[in-house]
Amino acid sequence: MGDTAAAIRMLDTFTSVGARSFVVTKTDVNQQLLWGKTYQTGDLHRLMPAMVRTAAIRKPCQTPEGKTITGGENLIIRPTGPGVAFVQLDDLNSEQFDRVRPAVFIIHATSPGNHQAWIAVSGIPEGKEAFKEFTRRVRKAVGGNDKSASHATRVAGTENFKTKYAPEFPTVTIVETHPGRVMTPEQLEALGLLAPREPVTAPPLKFTRRGENRSDKGRQWPSYERALAGAPQGHDGPDRSRADFWWSYLALQRGWSQEDTEAKLLEVSEKARERGRGGDAGYVHVTVTNAAAWLERGRQQSRA
Repeated sequence: MGDTAAAIRMLDTFTSVGARSFVVTKTDVNQQLLWGKTYQTGDLHRLMPAMVRTAAIRKPCQTPEGKTITGGENLIIRPTGPGVAFVQLDDLNSEQFDRVRPAVFIIHATSPGNHQAWIAVSGIPEGKEAFKEFTRRVRKAVGGNDKSASHATRVAGTENFKTKYAPEFPTVTIVETHPGRVMTPEQLEALGLLAPREPVTAPPLKFTRRGENRSDKGRQWPSYERALAGAPQGHDGPDRSRADFWWSYLALQRGWSQEDTEAKLLEVSEKARERGRGGDAGYVHVTVTNAAAWLERGRQQSRA
C-alpha cells in the first residue's frame, strides 16, 4: 500500500530547504489529471500517509487505444516557498550526477535508470521570468538534461503508473538526501553549475499598421472580459474561478504553453493575484493544469 516513510522523508527534505506549501495533483495511468489542491506543509504532512495508501489502490482504466489496464494513481507534488527557488534536473547521466551532487538536496529515481536531482537556491530575484532565466542557465551548465521538466515530482514510496510499465509499475525511490542544503547563485557558479547570462540583444524595430493587433507568432490571447462576462453568476457577481478556467482553456487551445498561460493569467485575473498574495501560489497552476487536462480529454474523444 505504498511506503509512507519514504514519502514523509521526501516531504521533510523539501521542507528543510524552504518549501512551505505544495501543489498536490493526482493523475491516472494515462497521465490525465484527476484532482489537484494546494496544501500547507503541516497539513500535507498529516495527510500524506492517507494519500499514499489511496494512490496505491488499483482500479481499471481504459487507454486511448481501448485497452484496459489496472493501476493506481500517480501522486505528484510541486513545492513552493518564499525566498527559495527549486530547480529540477531530469534525465542526467552518471557524469552529470557527479557534477551536481555537491549542490543537490535530494536525488531520487522515478523509474529504473531515470533519476531526478533537485537544487534549492536562495538569492534569485522574484518573478517567473527571473526563475525561468536562472533555470535555463543551470541546465545549460549541466547540459543534456530534460529542459521540459515541470518542477513537480512523483512522491517517493508511490508507484509510477504509466501504461508503458504495466503491469509491473516501478516504485519511486530516494537515492540520497541532504536536508537543509540551500545554495546561492555564487556557490553554483563556483561549482561550474551556472552558465553566464546570455547577452541581451535589441530586437529590430518593426512597425504595424494602425489598428493591427499583433501577438506572439500570430497568436492572440483570449479576452478575459468575455470569459468573465460568460461565467455563471453567483451571489457576489460572476464566478471568477470558472472565468479563470475558461480563459485558460481558450489560451491553451490557441497554442500558448501552460507556463506562458500561468504567467498571463496572473496579469489578467484579479482573483489569481489575490490568491497568490494570500499564500495560495498553486491556484494558478492547478487552474491551468485542469484546463489543459480538459482540453486533452476533448481532443482524445474527437480522435476516437
